[in-house]
Amino acid sequence: MIRALALTVGLLLPGLAVAACGGPSLLDDLTAAESATLAEAVAETPYGTGLLWRATRDGREVTLLGTMHIHDPRHAALLEQVRPLIAAADEVLLEVTPREEAAMQAAIRDEPERIIITEGPTLPELVDAATWEVLSEAAAARQVPPFMAAKFQPWYLSLTLGVPPCAMPDLAAGLRGLDHLVMREAEAQGVPLRALEPWDTLFTLFDAGTMDEQIALLIYAAGPPELQTSTFVGMLDGYFDGRIAEVWELSRIATYRTPGLDRATADALIALTEERLLEQRNRAWLPVIEAAGPGPVLVAVGAAHLPGESGLLTLLAEAGWRIERLPLTR
Repeated sequence: MIRALALTVGLLLPGLAVAACGGPSLLDDLTAAESATLAEAVAETPYGTGLLWRATRDGREVTLLGTMHIHDPRHAALLEQVRPLIAAADEVLLEVTPREEAAMQAAIRDEPERIIITEGPTLPELVDAATWEVLSEAAAARQVPPFMAAKFQPWYLSLTLGVPPCAMPDLAAGLRGLDHLVMREAEAQGVPLRALEPWDTLFTLFDAGTMDEQIALLIYAAGPPELQTSTFVGMLDGYFDGRIAEVWELSRIATYRTPGLDRATADALIALTEERLLEQRNRAWLPVIEAAGPGPVLVAVGAAHLPGESGLLTLLAEAGWRIERLPLTR
């Protein structure tokens, strides 16, 4: 689901900023039925509350920190509390390190077809005129000229449209999230950094989808800006309270509210994205985490990767690790 990929992009992917977004929260606009569904889903989610966890097994220790890849001034207080854990770690594992970021940037520069349509029909030819008008207006609202958006790969434009217009100034300013604060702190303390996956993992995951799937995701990524913003506000507050399962389920409700998207299609897109962007990656990360060390290890990843039946905490528990939540203050 692009709603999970976009509206929770701060919990999944690096680089986005949303501190400029404010206003009412979607949590305050839920119907009684939506509130009940949200509460039930959260209650059923393993390890659904908490940002900081410790896993121990056979004398080894791994600390897991759920990050948000978007800028927010509240990150400073979190960093202050995890600074001793960074200093004590043999290494810090992240989704990407500066090396992977550099490799990704070089690949986009040298192989623009990774994100740009260089051959064949462009987006105005792949969707009907009314849909392209909506997409071009949404792109323009995010400071992307429609003539440029027309040549984006559908999945790449989906990511762009998943960012509310109110977030674009911070994004353009290069403000970063908690994972980059942890990265800089580790570098300052001389703690080695290691990536959990190859730099091109996300490209590979998106390439695995068909063009029809990408177009379907794109069409509904251009949801109403007010819905995106209110969802972001609710998700930000939920994150800093450690209510990660609630954040994820709120994005699901926002998906169901997207105009023109029927429930069956929404469920299919949600399942597809959960498998590709969370579950596959979690399973691939588990052996990397278990092989790290031998001393204490800090794993800092998007918070959406931690909870749930296929989350990292459940996978570690099933592998024999003892899981305990560590306290954090706001």
